Amino acid sequence: MWFSEEAIAAWRAEPRTNRGGQPWYSPLAILTALTLRAVFHLALRQTEGLIGSLIRLLGRDLPVPDHTTLSRRGETLEVPRPRSGSGAEPVHLLVDSTGLKLCGAGEWLIEKHGTKTRRASRKLHTGLNAETGEIVAAELTTNDVDDASQVGSLLGQVAGPVASFTGDGAYDQDGVYRAVADHQPEAAVIVPPRATAVPSATAASEPTQRDRHLQGIAEKGRIGWQKMSGYNKRSRVEAAIGRYKQVIGDGRPSTRGRVRSRKDQRRTTEVGVSVHVLNRMLELGRPDSVRVG
Repeated sequence: MWFSEEAIAAWRAEPRTNRGGQPWYSPLAILTALTLRAVFHLALRQTEGLIGSLIRLLGRDLPVPDHTTLSRRGETLEVPRPRSGSGAEPVHLLVDSTGLKLCGAGEWLIEKHGTKTRRASRKLHTGLNAETGEIVAAELTTNDVDDASQVGSLLGQVAGPVASFTGDGAYDQDGVYRAVADHQPEAAVIVPPRATAVPSATAASEPTQRDRHLQGIAEKGRIGWQKMSGYNKRSRVEAAIGRYKQVIGDGRPSTRGRVRSRKDQRRTTEVGVSVHVLNRMLELGRPDSVRVG
């Protein structure tokens, strides 16, 4: 682990030009601390101690944000947005959702006394770039929110054009097709129609994308349609969700998919930092290939 000279120079906050209290730490310092917290599964007090130890080992004269500052600044921290790819390449967006368990007193009661309690949770909606494997969109909601209702929010987070939108049967709704068309009229929607789906009234003269999916399923079967349409790529977003729970949740059944923060805005920041961590790990682990000869 190392701190670049640019990071050290930007550790302290810049002086404010308007009235108000002067922050001691820059957003980079808070993001660094919360990133280490996510990677090593630490409480805020432990994060404070780790940052202090690293700075002392490096021999740097830098202030250490305390745990209350990390908690308070985490509520307003602007996490870097995931990149959607290089240049203006259209994004093939794969979407899915998963449940995240909330950390709280109830979990301690279960572990200590075996007490049964109703577990609270949140739902994480994710959008993955099929080509790069990066999570380019994420939204945290309550667990009773419909997956299809978050399509517009996920599309709004993608920087650049969208070539296709792929999701499971939960996204087989007219609102999803409208949301994708409003964002990118020429984008393909690859969603399997339900088993009880019927063609639209204009299927013979002006078939919609859903009508063409129904026709493909009738001709080739669902397995054949999945291969023909590229729907099988959706397994990549399922793998990304598994990686999120394995890396951020430590892989143990008791901690897989756990959100540690207690307030909704801080939970949103925590999820954003976690996504930033996974994308950064993916970027560092991907080799730069150069064609020779």
